[in-house]
Amino acid sequence: MRWQGQAISNDDDGALPGLELPALRGAGLLRTVRSPEFAGVTFHEVLAKSALSKVPAASQMPFRWTVNPYRGCSHACTYCVDPSTLVLMADGRQKPIRDLVVGDRIVGTERDGAYRRFVETEVLARRGTTKTAYRVTLEDGTEIVASADHRFLTERGWKYVAPLPKGEGQRPYLTTNNRLQGFGLGMVADAYASPPESVDYRQGYLTGMIRGDGMLFDKTYPSGRITMFRLALVDGEALTRSQDYLAEAGVPTNRRLFSAATERRQAIDGIFTSKRATVAAIRGMIEWPGMPTREWHAGFLAGIFDAEGSCDGQILRIANSDERMLSMTTGAMDVLRIPYVREPANKIGVANIRVIGGLSSRRRFFALTNPAITRKLKIIGAAVKTSVPLRIVSVENLGTETEMVDITTGTADFIANGVISHNCFARPTHEYLDLDAGHDFDSQVVVKVNADQVLRAELAKQSWSHEPVALGTNTDPYQRAEGRYKLMPGIISALADSGTPFSILTKGTLLRRDLPLITEAAQRVDVGLGVSLAFADTPHGKELQQAVEPGTPTPKARLDLIRAIRAAGLPCGVMVAPVLPWLTDSLAHLERLLDNLVDAGATGVTVLPLHLRPGAREWYLGWLERSHPHLVEGYGRVYARGAYAHKGYRDWLWERVRPLIYERGLGGAAMHRVGDDQHAEGDYPRGAFTGVRADGAGAASLTADVGSETLF
Repeated sequence: MRWQGQAISNDDDGALPGLELPALRGAGLLRTVRSPEFAGVTFHEVLAKSALSKVPAASQMPFRWTVNPYRGCSHACTYCVDPSTLVLMADGRQKPIRDLVVGDRIVGTERDGAYRRFVETEVLARRGTTKTAYRVTLEDGTEIVASADHRFLTERGWKYVAPLPKGEGQRPYLTTNNRLQGFGLGMVADAYASPPESVDYRQGYLTGMIRGDGMLFDKTYPSGRITMFRLALVDGEALTRSQDYLAEAGVPTNRRLFSAATERRQAIDGIFTSKRATVAAIRGMIEWPGMPTREWHAGFLAGIFDAEGSCDGQILRIANSDERMLSMTTGAMDVLRIPYVREPANKIGVANIRVIGGLSSRRRFFALTNPAITRKLKIIGAAVKTSVPLRIVSVENLGTETEMVDITTGTADFIANGVISHNCFARPTHEYLDLDAGHDFDSQVVVKVNADQVLRAELAKQSWSHEPVALGTNTDPYQRAEGRYKLMPGIISALADSGTPFSILTKGTLLRRDLPLITEAAQRVDVGLGVSLAFADTPHGKELQQAVEPGTPTPKARLDLIRAIRAAGLPCGVMVAPVLPWLTDSLAHLERLLDNLVDAGATGVTVLPLHLRPGAREWYLGWLERSHPHLVEGYGRVYARGAYAHKGYRDWLWERVRPLIYERGLGGAAMHRVGDDQHAEGDYPRGAFTGVRADGAGAASLTADVGSETLF
């Protein structure tokens, strides 16, 4: 496992002597490192002597064993780019990063011999927070707003936007001597300044499409006059757009099969009309305009490209034999400043207009014209060749705090505004390391790098009785660091191979990576899966989640994770935890959250009020005083007797949430009334997270260690 280190080249390990924790010396510490993927986080890699942890009987938990490969949590991460940053999707289109969701297919890059190539990858996680904004301006006019800790690929390797603060060490950062890699966005930025589908654009599109590939027939015979319009295409996207544009103009058409599929040819659909007035209206719509607007030119190029164009990822051509069509095509390219050459006509009189200037020119064409046919837009497999001026002109600290968004992808990178961009991948327990439960919990993470190997050895002992093992009871096993260390696949395999039932509770959408492995494990042992979600998928819920859980996936991303688990054929319970007094315990919020869970397919819920163990108590109440000072007095009353909410509050919350649960068919749920004098292990809700095997036999209960799971 290799890390990029502070003041060390990209290919060297990032060990940082002198930063080790004294409490870890002599306890298996291998090294202490920092990684560019996790700016501001220090990782302490240790060789653990054991992986299985026995849960004290006094904790009254319904399981006796747990595995925690991490101590501390890298969910509290540093974020990267402005929400409006355009990300290149796998279908060749651009989408603002704010609109991405887990599971989206986008473009990343991978090394292929001497080249780096564009490849398809998946959004594994999405996060957001507020950071100081820096604006990076490139020579071609491309601008990117990002945090200081974000990285871009230059001709000299990966570099941060800005250096570390004075006195905190060194790292490679962008200067005006660097050139970013990609195709840039400066040449296409004007594509987003005007509406892409104005009336002029639609009329231009229909002109290019119908004149390029349509048929208008109007002839009088002795038997009468025959009129007909037909447009037949293999690609349904362009046909649908054409029919919709005609309908918006008050011109209805009928769609039906034009040509059936054969062994050598795909089926072809068509849109038709034989009404005289309709055909006349279409003819009028595609008349050449006297003074075409810029929008008309953009639409015309999109239409003629969909009708007569081609692009294999390297060469973009538009073919036609009609001189007027060819001259209108070149004229539109002149208006939109798209470089081209006209190739000589072939033997049958067909000439090609070929776009030149490499990938940046092709991307400009796509961005400015917005063709309908997706298959022609893709660049997967093309080599990364930078042919436009992407030299750094300036890096400005804008001096303002702004919303930032980051994603985790399968290739560890993505294309942001046309350049290659890197992506990033139980508080009280930290106090035994002489660390605090606040900032240190987020920035000092202990990694048991051999956890899977040690666990396998422990499970192989004859004394092991194959009791259920719970993961996610202290710190999240699918926190961001798991994307780098990849410990969970080995842990899951070790448990399944030994015949040990297990359960996983997580906030991290990275669990989707291991769903195939978990599904296979469920064929052999009882497996329970649970997602922790305490905030409804509403603007208020998202805002509160970002404030309280600033490094975790959004409510929507976690709801999508629940859907993915259910789609894999596994049950998924939800830990509605922590319910925050006066912040998330309103009837409206609880109703909306439970409705979200039902819609996502959750198989049960467990509701837990906030628990404030020493260490976390100080951290949370400090945040509360800064963000909601009017609530501090009320929290003092609710938590006057210690870590657990007052019994009166727990009773009130249970009476509020119980009917909501049963009304929604989540009757197997319960609320953990931890702290009651009458509480015993058997009272703990065991129905929320049920395990499953292929034969349906058995069930493994899952819950959280309330003392840590509720600590964000």
